[in-house]
Amino acid sequence: MLEALLIVVVGLTPSLFSVWVMRQTDARTQARLRLALNSVNRRGLPRLRLSPDHQYIDGVGYMIGDITCRFNARSSYVRCAVNPIGPCEGCSAYESRSWDDQSMAVEE
Repeated sequence: MLEALLIVVVGLTPSLFSVWVMRQTDARTQARLRLALNSVNRRGLPRLRLSPDHQYIDGVGYMIGDITCRFNARSSYVRCAVNPIGPCEGCSAYESRSWDDQSMAVEE
């Protein structure tokens, strides 16, 4: 009987040790995550650094380029169809939009 109990204890020892190590590791990981979240909350996130060419338009978001140009892509990545990487100053393809074109309604 004592031999059977010894075999069971020796057989269960590695798995019990493994569960104990996993719990310790999980607790340590949770503590480090909590510390990281608290440090970000205290320090704050860095400001988004946009080029001076970016403009925020309500309902559209950030756009680059001259928004009065007819060829403006209304995108934060591409300026226009004619001169996608810019600059807009002195562009030979500049055409001002008519009043009807200036509405930035999205057709759905």
